[in-house]
Amino acid sequence: MRPLHHAWTLSGAGHHRVPATVPGCVHTDLLSAGLIDDPYVDDNEHHLGWIGRQEWTYETSFTWHDDGHDRVDLVCEGLDTVATVLVNGARAGSAANMHRTHRFPVRDLLRAGDNTLTVVFASPYGYAEAVRAEVGDRPGAYAEPYQFIRKMACGFGWDWGPTLVTSGIWRPIGLHAWSGARLAEVRPVASADGRVEVHVRVERATDAPLTLTAEVAGVHAEVRLAPGETEAVLALHVQDPEPWWPRGYGEQPLYDLTVRLGDETTTTRIGFRDVTLEREAFRLNVNGEPVFVKGVNWIPGDCFPSRATPDRLKDAAEAGANLVRVWGGGLYESDAFYDLADELGLLVWQDFPFACAAYPEEEPLWSEVEAEARDNVARLAGHASLVLWCGNNENLEGHRHWGWRAGLGDRTWGAGYYHGLLPKVVAELAPATPYWPGSPYSGSPELDPNDPARGTIHLWTVWNTQDYTHYAAYTPRFVAEFGFQGPPTHATLRRGSTQDPPVSHQKAAGGDDKLLRGLGEHLPEPRTHDDWHYYTQLNQARAVAFGVERFRALAPYCMGAIVWQLNDCWPVTSWSAVDGEGRRKPLWYGLRRAYAPRLLTFQGPELVAINDTAGPWQGEAELTRIAVTGEVLAKEQLPVQVGPRSVAGFELPWDATPGELVVAVLGEARALRPGAEDPAMGYPRAAYDAVAERVPGGVRIRVTAVTILRELAIFPDRVDQGAAIDDQLVTLLPGESATFHVTTAADVDPVAFTRPPVLGCVNE
Repeated sequence: MRPLHHAWTLSGAGHHRVPATVPGCVHTDLLSAGLIDDPYVDDNEHHLGWIGRQEWTYETSFTWHDDGHDRVDLVCEGLDTVATVLVNGARAGSAANMHRTHRFPVRDLLRAGDNTLTVVFASPYGYAEAVRAEVGDRPGAYAEPYQFIRKMACGFGWDWGPTLVTSGIWRPIGLHAWSGARLAEVRPVASADGRVEVHVRVERATDAPLTLTAEVAGVHAEVRLAPGETEAVLALHVQDPEPWWPRGYGEQPLYDLTVRLGDETTTTRIGFRDVTLEREAFRLNVNGEPVFVKGVNWIPGDCFPSRATPDRLKDAAEAGANLVRVWGGGLYESDAFYDLADELGLLVWQDFPFACAAYPEEEPLWSEVEAEARDNVARLAGHASLVLWCGNNENLEGHRHWGWRAGLGDRTWGAGYYHGLLPKVVAELAPATPYWPGSPYSGSPELDPNDPARGTIHLWTVWNTQDYTHYAAYTPRFVAEFGFQGPPTHATLRRGSTQDPPVSHQKAAGGDDKLLRGLGEHLPEPRTHDDWHYYTQLNQARAVAFGVERFRALAPYCMGAIVWQLNDCWPVTSWSAVDGEGRRKPLWYGLRRAYAPRLLTFQGPELVAINDTAGPWQGEAELTRIAVTGEVLAKEQLPVQVGPRSVAGFELPWDATPGELVVAVLGEARALRPGAEDPAMGYPRAAYDAVAERVPGGVRIRVTAVTILRELAIFPDRVDQGAAIDDQLVTLLPGESATFHVTTAADVDPVAFTRPPVLGCVNE
């Protein structure tokens, strides 16, 4: 394809033409031109609502010369959203769906020499409100018309995201010239036994016979298409391929699959694996082996997705996750996203883009939904990482529990998509990939969708109304959403606020009150902004770790925990582990511990050993009961033996009382249980020795505890906004030491990393 990404201009809303970036969007172009303030700073978002209510025009010029090809198509991989496309002033086509590729034949509209390409975007609000007026209103979680337009729902605002309704050419656009026939669709279906079925659909400009070939791992197949035929299946069988496994279960070998049609060649990478879903237990099996899902929920990486990259997937992998759920209020992600997931061994659960609303099934929406589903299921069919298609996020629960039915009457609300259209498309185009109608869902439309005993649940009593210790009251099969808020890093707070101290964006109803209420008796009452920042970040990390450890300890009855959420799209206080500027919050480090392959955790009267490795785990766990002063009160060895991919509990010989802690150590695993909440423990005032020195690539800090240091954290971004640290929230007993590595290129005094509020702990 010949890209058409240069020399674009943007005009509209009374503005003269300004330079535009393609791929891009209106907001980023207006920002680059100095015509709007940064929507991520202070309350600027609220002054930009007019953008989504305007018509905008993108235009460029390019040269073209007839090279003799039969066809020339204008390929638009992403038009956001309601667009009319003109070539030299003549209408080439239209679009009303952000989530699909559009291809328009334009050969007859082109002329030798200079040509003009114009894309006129109508107001997204105007379109959505017109559809709503035609089909009738439908309930949703927010007073925005996102269910009436096939556009990223969270762009209309969410409880972690701003309302920034934009337009633009958000994915590549270009000309594709071809003759005879082209590869319109290539869908490989590979299985662990080495069999590959390559489903190919061609578009013809001729009725001549065609020859298709496919090759993988030295195995070759060929098929001839008779005149008029447009579909074929090429069958290959690779002997004894290396299987593709999820992260933590094996390696991720990928094989190049090459398909040829005449002069056209396409190469994709496939992995040999099988995936099945046990529905009632909601247990994913890969290559016949049950996988305990250690997951994270993924939202769009930027409010303006053309700026986003899939790099945050590395944060998921390095935190010990093995699955990413692409949430239904966002997008079908880029090819690069799923390529990286394949490489990292991260399973992908892909929601179809429906979230938190009743969605009408009338035209023009039904046909758009079918077109986008076919487009994306086919596009992603070959990815070994994609193991589940899910119909929606929380719409089944909303219909059952959120009072929708009273106002809906007999109007459609999306059931026809989730139970009819979408499973049909998946069965046809990706038959080896399981489909699930929605989340939460209990396996039948007749059942409560949020029943812990079946299928998936979302747990939001914790955070909304209950203390995080309430996770212990649940015995679920699979938790697809649960989480707790915390502010972003200090540098990210400053990115989003010009005030001093910086004020965080907070989009959740009552969110700031819930943050403080959530501290409960777990931590002291904050006296300063720095206290608030540290305590609320620490409490977020503890809350999520408590839930993860509870659900992992229930295996194999419970076989999954997907934390809400991995990432953010702007500087905001939210449930994320990595903030909107890509900085890791304390939660990320807590999650890495909670998702460790081998984990010790105190659950009720037991020490529970969780072994998510392929080999047995055995040894003598050292139990120590210690006073907060450092005095050892009791010691005992506890024989531990846990089979592969197993969990075992061991009764404790004694428990801690206020002023004491119980510490359990087995190999590199360590668990700590205080006898009371931190404010009631009577910790001595923190005393320590800290030595910081420059080393290649940054600073090394060694901290030696004189007294106990509870949840020691160093926040390097307070010294250098570009700095990062390898660990946080480390509890040191008297006499213990820990070494931290700060990555920084800044010329700063290393000692700055050892002073409050850069260095802090609960008993500082």
